[in-house]
Amino acid sequence: MTNLTRIYANLIADGTLTPDPAQQAVLTEFERIRSEVPQPTKSGWFSKAPNSPKGLYLWGGVGRGKSMLMDLFAQHLDDVPVRRVHFHAFMQEIQTAMHAARATGVDDPIAPIAADVVANVKVLAFDEMQITDITDAMIVGRLFEALFDAGVVVITTSNRIPDDLYKHGLNREAFLPFIDLIKDKMNVWELTSPTDYRQDRLSGSEVYFTPANADARTAMDSVWSALTGGPSEPLTLRVKGRDVVIPKFRNGIARAGFFELCGIPLGPADYLAVAEAVKVLLIDNIPCLSRDNFNEAKRFVTLIDALYEARVRLICSAAATPEMLYMEGEGTFEFERTSSRLREMQSDGWGQET
Repeated sequence: MTNLTRIYANLIADGTLTPDPAQQAVLTEFERIRSEVPQPTKSGWFSKAPNSPKGLYLWGGVGRGKSMLMDLFAQHLDDVPVRRVHFHAFMQEIQTAMHAARATGVDDPIAPIAADVVANVKVLAFDEMQITDITDAMIVGRLFEALFDAGVVVITTSNRIPDDLYKHGLNREAFLPFIDLIKDKMNVWELTSPTDYRQDRLSGSEVYFTPANADARTAMDSVWSALTGGPSEPLTLRVKGRDVVIPKFRNGIARAGFFELCGIPLGPADYLAVAEAVKVLLIDNIPCLSRDNFNEAKRFVTLIDALYEARVRLICSAAATPEMLYMEGEGTFEFERTSSRLREMQSDGWGQET
């Protein structure tokens, strides 16, 4: 195995990365895990799980490079079975699997799910761990306990220190043992880089493209490539028993067309879930709005309110400037606030943590 510090240095040398002492410091933790994680071995049903190194809970501000470092680690594990997945997507999979397991009549649907993960993965790497739902809070504690007992090494990134997970949540006292489990089975490390690289990539750049023509599409594609740096996948959010699908998602950055977000009957809870799940949202082809598409306009207002309150960075292409998007019909007065927010959200530093 090539040393991760050397790989990181090579990426600096070829201009891919900028030297960052905080990032370089945490490489020692990734290297510790990479050198200690046991290679896969065949074992009997009653064999004791091999001793495994502590995992890593890497937390810190948005855009500090947490996801990039975890990707670097996961890509250089050689023959060690690893899965890297966004936490929201993983929890959606688990809930679907639990539903299928219950249909078979099992008493404990968590057990076969954990067994399946253990059979296929030695290192599980989660991006963007955050828990806002009581169902997820109850599931994740039991599932992680089973994974740790089986020797699975867990790496996760988060914007929150473990003690702030599910903060102020319903029946949070039942979740507290899981926080203790994290501290016992994972080293907690704050990535204290002063630089928000995501904001740096957008600093001084245009983020509102109008009109929504071929040039705007090219510009949006360029921003998307610069921010994500790799392939995307859909993100499915489970909200009140229904699925909200964002077609493209990678490392906290999402992209969807206007009608994929506002052309279907979504409501405030759906948009709040989107705002909680993403840090940057690209919206393509916002049309002019009027009484002819009043329902879409109302949903758009709700979406912008959710993004604004959550300080999500917005990049979009639109048929007109914010002030000219909604010129006639019921709701024009109310839309003035949305126009103002759209204008404010174009400013440098929008969404930056204070």
